[in-house]
Amino acid sequence: MSAGAVSLSAAGWKVFLGRRTMLVVGMSILLFFVLIAIAAPVIAPYDPIFQDGAARLQPPSFLHPFGTDNFGRDILSRIIWGARIDLQIAFLGVALPFVIGTVVGTIAGFFGGIVDAVFMRIVDIILAFPFLVLMLSIITILGPGLSSFYIAMALVGWVSYARLIRAQILVLKNSDYAVAAVSLGFSRTRIMFRHLLPNAIAGSIVFSMSDAVLVLLSGAAVSYLGLGVQPPVAEWGVMVAEGQSFITTAWWITLFPGLSIVFLAFGFSILGDALGELLGVHE
Repeated sequence: MSAGAVSLSAAGWKVFLGRRTMLVVGMSILLFFVLIAIAAPVIAPYDPIFQDGAARLQPPSFLHPFGTDNFGRDILSRIIWGARIDLQIAFLGVALPFVIGTVVGTIAGFFGGIVDAVFMRIVDIILAFPFLVLMLSIITILGPGLSSFYIAMALVGWVSYARLIRAQILVLKNSDYAVAAVSLGFSRTRIMFRHLLPNAIAGSIVFSMSDAVLVLLSGAAVSYLGLGVQPPVAEWGVMVAEGQSFITTAWWITLFPGLSIVFLAFGFSILGDALGELLGVHE
């Protein structure tokens, strides 16, 4: 074997191991938060909504490692319990648009013609409005709360998935195996969802990881504006908003939930990058 081949092989292994490392790190971060959320009743040292007037605005200490807020509530306990809400926001906020966009994109790409034109015009109309403005408008109409947030995400977020899937289906429906499936008399539903979609969905799965970051930050922003999770429920965006007035005197109220948002978003981000590299989506 030549030196050039050995060098190329070594470089290939280095890239492969780098991708695997990113994948493991990303999955580890998500697993860490999932385990915290599941074990919240056991590992949280205090009730997340219990107010202790005598312990107001205490800095980080042995009794309260992340300090307490202006109501005397333990910040660490609220972050642990808040992981449940923020993971729910990230997963449900992606799952609903993912399913809707996948179905719409598959149908539009497969049938084409007037069906494709109608769906794509709807997509163009939604994309004509700024994402956050449209989402906040829907939440304002429906009223504050997580249910309104999920509905708004489903109504606005599906368009990106629809465009991704449609583009793939347009190419794949002319492939040899798709033409063979038609020749064998398979139903349109079977061809779309059993033959075409499994080969077209990799890009959407990778995109969903990056989209989870946007959903997580949008959920935190909506809660910060008072339109998402309502107090006294522990949620990281709400905690950041509550600590804004005390940022110079009690920095820990905002710092620790803010870091939690960043850390979880980082996990989704590097997991998406690693999946994209391993699946060849970015190449």
